[in-house]
Amino acid sequence: MKSDIYLNSLASKKCSALNGSARIPGDKSISHRSIMFGSLAIGETIISGLLEGEDVLHTAEAMRAMGAKIYNSDDGLWHIYGVGIGGLQEPSQVLEMGNSGTSTRLLMGLVGGHNITATFAGDASLTKRPMGRVIKPLEMMGATFLSRSNGRLPLTVKGAENTLPIEYKLPVASAQVKSAIMLAGLNAAGRTTIIEDHPTRDHSENMLRAFGVDVEVEELEGGARAIHIQGQQELKGCAIDVPSDPSSAAFAVVAALIVNGSEVTLNNVCINETRIGLYTTLIEMGADIEFKNKRIQGGEPVADIHVKGAGSLKGIEVPQSRVPSMIDEFPILAVAAACASGTTKMSGLKELRVKESDRLLMMYEGLKACGISLNMGEDSLTINSNGGGCMGGACVETALDHRIAMSFLVLGCVSKEPIEIDDGEPIKTSFPNFIELMNDLGADIG
Repeated sequence: MKSDIYLNSLASKKCSALNGSARIPGDKSISHRSIMFGSLAIGETIISGLLEGEDVLHTAEAMRAMGAKIYNSDDGLWHIYGVGIGGLQEPSQVLEMGNSGTSTRLLMGLVGGHNITATFAGDASLTKRPMGRVIKPLEMMGATFLSRSNGRLPLTVKGAENTLPIEYKLPVASAQVKSAIMLAGLNAAGRTTIIEDHPTRDHSENMLRAFGVDVEVEELEGGARAIHIQGQQELKGCAIDVPSDPSSAAFAVVAALIVNGSEVTLNNVCINETRIGLYTTLIEMGADIEFKNKRIQGGEPVADIHVKGAGSLKGIEVPQSRVPSMIDEFPILAVAAACASGTTKMSGLKELRVKESDRLLMMYEGLKACGISLNMGEDSLTINSNGGGCMGGACVETALDHRIAMSFLVLGCVSKEPIEIDDGEPIKTSFPNFIELMNDLGADIG
């Protein structure tokens, strides 16, 4: 199937049972970080399994613009020769981030901790996303910013002349803000501490250790954590094997769960405990999901995920404490809830309002158009379903959001009438072979 199919509107039709095994592309969060940390390291970093989606490629281009030597070889490996902490060059051009909020926020931290100036730009979706939560702590560390209102792109960062170590408590659970502060703190003369009330993705902590950096994680009362990093440590190039992305795997998992008779295995998926809130939730809903062949790979726990679909999902109330570990998966969870029996309640979802789109609103409007009974609050979504699938027959607006697009294509696998999305192009940012992989398992998307 030609890749230019993603440039068009796409439709998903009701299909028979999904069967087979597949390898989901590499984890996006880990891919971004492997490029950034490799670019700061001394010596060569070799990366296998890198996600070659548009978001990650924007990160690679940005690091090239700041002096790192990065190339991919015919064997699929990526090679990086870094510049060392403090060695970043000032880019001569605007850094184009496309749709990637992760690239932008983490690189703002990286630039903010170095005495260079860089300007970030993005697509129509990214320029609507606020960056203030990253700007505030980085200003405390000595960086200065020039941006549109509410910290929106285009945005210029003038890095600190002498980066200050800080202690900062995250007002909202965010692995991106935490990682941006850590990246700036790598070049600070002293110890930087980030305190989070709820554990967020810890890929930065894990990977920095692989690069030889001493990162201390202190457990605090009530489940909070403090992450301590001593600045100006040397990163040493290493080998990184990127596991498959659990957020991307979620689409095939939910598709298999809602199409009766399906049996699918997804190999080598990251099952970091800060990333599997969706899987815990699905199992509580009655899903038949098994993690097989558990192992540690590059400091990250991985497993093969085996899924059977029996049409037996039940509605539940999702604990708010679980939200940080599944923040990207609420769109596809909403699809699972739309096919479950009973009521599913999701709350504490304010963060969804400032993702690639207002995901809370987009899921509400899309599901309503497909005939699902639901209610939306300021930070909540309640879905009522009889377990009979949905009518479908709608053309859903995706607002340039890859997860909205893929979620409704999954729902189309069980809808009475096909579900169409207005634009498949954003899917390439995170899951370049989504349609091919899903169709190989038995879906009917085209």
